Amino acid sequence: MKPLVLALLLAAPTVQAAPTLSLPPSAARTAEDRSAMGSYGLPVGPWANGRIETLKTEGEVTQTAWRVRDDTLTTMGLLATLRDQLAHEGFEVLFECDTDNCGGFDFRFATPVLPEPEMHVDLGDFRFLSARRGDGPVPDYVSLLVSRSADSGYVQMTRVGSALAAPLPIAAASFSPRDAAPTPDALGDQLLARGKVVLDDLSFATGATELGEGRFGSLAALADFLKANPDKTIALVGHTDAEGTLSANVALSRQRAKSVLNRLVTVHGVNPAQLSADGIGFLSPLASNLTPEGRTQNRRVEALITSTR
Repeated sequence: MKPLVLALLLAAPTVQAAPTLSLPPSAARTAEDRSAMGSYGLPVGPWANGRIETLKTEGEVTQTAWRVRDDTLTTMGLLATLRDQLAHEGFEVLFECDTDNCGGFDFRFATPVLPEPEMHVDLGDFRFLSARRGDGPVPDYVSLLVSRSADSGYVQMTRVGSALAAPLPIAAASFSPRDAAPTPDALGDQLLARGKVVLDDLSFATGATELGEGRFGSLAALADFLKANPDKTIALVGHTDAEGTLSANVALSRQRAKSVLNRLVTVHGVNPAQLSADGIGFLSPLASNLTPEGRTQNRRVEALITSTR
């Protein structure tokens, strides 16, 4: 299958040029927000001294997100490919960083990001790049934010420049809500077939136990499944990577699982009798803890079905 071609239509000051970026064929556009005339503080430095250094840009502002269904992708590899394509199209990189060098939690929440589940950002594994093309009165500016979940990569592009000649095209079938978040039937089928499911769109700040704010599709689907099946019970089990002591990680993972339980009860109205929560730290990894990608996969909360009928 040929790579999916995303015609970004990043206009030059005097000519409506149409450079292209390519993503794998499993990519699907999940969201787009367009402002005919606006401004955007383009990050050109990390979070430091309580702020991000930004460059004020003005023009048509378009934010677009894609989900790439591929569990072999790394954020490093995904961003490197896109960076090379931007360079080929004449863009100059102004700033590039990865999670900690960006400023971690503070950088992520100080820059505009499309909402979950259309754009997912793992606070332990994301990369950012900003670039410019042209020095005329209306140069093109682009920022890329890349992250991933257990089974997918996510890309957000913010583009600022002269008005596009047409809406951003994408050579693929339109995005289905089923791809954005698991439905109760899909999640229930996986629970019944495998006995467990990873709630891979959840987000926690580094070292924090409270579940982040957001509309987590996996929790909505799990809640609907439990309401439709009052005889079923679920154990929420927290997991961590192998950094730190076992006792500290067990405590952290347990508190995160309890935070998920609390969200299901207080926000989604799940019967607490159907839920329990615990954590086992780094004792059940999905991948190697020797790589950043593996550690990211290992930091998770799973839902395990405990009903015996």
